[in-house]
Amino acid sequence: MSEMNVEQARFNMVEQQIRPWEVLDPRVLEVLQHTPRERFVPDHLRNLAFSDMNLPLGHGEVMLSPKQEGRIAQAAELDPSEQVLEIGTGSGYLTACLARLGGHVTSVDIHEDFLEHAGDRLEREAIRNVTLKAGDAAAGWDDGKRYDAIVVTGGLPELHTGFHHSLTVGGRLLLIVGEVPIMEGLLITRVGDDQWSTESLFDTWLPPLVNAPRTRRFDF
Repeated sequence: MSEMNVEQARFNMVEQQIRPWEVLDPRVLEVLQHTPRERFVPDHLRNLAFSDMNLPLGHGEVMLSPKQEGRIAQAAELDPSEQVLEIGTGSGYLTACLARLGGHVTSVDIHEDFLEHAGDRLEREAIRNVTLKAGDAAAGWDDGKRYDAIVVTGGLPELHTGFHHSLTVGGRLLLIVGEVPIMEGLLITRVGDDQWSTESLFDTWLPPLVNAPRTRRFDF
């Protein structure tokens, strides 16, 4: 794909996919326009970098579609000084976008090869306000810190409260909850020490996080 075609595809991604999904925040659009998504996808999928689809990354995981990433980044409402926790580093593209919108991103993934590749990509883009950590965070991530925003990039079959107490008061939690074909993006805001509000943002689908908590079901 020529440089001219890449830039046209990027423009079309923003104007034909992301804006129609009600992503209108100028800072978010600017970051999506200038963060080179094609450098974060697997090499053999580069021609699909701007497609309106989830791209396979291996291990049964996917890279979110551009419009999903846009809505999540917009709903996070990040200020340049804010601390972000991302669960599921994946390709590192959304990590890069969040890092350019916020102050610092701690990104956790259970797949160490994802972290290695994402780290290389972030370094090439001179994005250094990111800390990558390996771990299983499907049930929550308690590192003793509180975050202004938490973004979970894999599905949760059932809503749980493992991330709620890792938010600052006023902090935002972005989740995809449910099971195919009924999954929805949720924005949960901590409005008090023991109070949270929940807003439904959009319908979508994602593979579940590895080891995501699920109520045991019995078949009779």
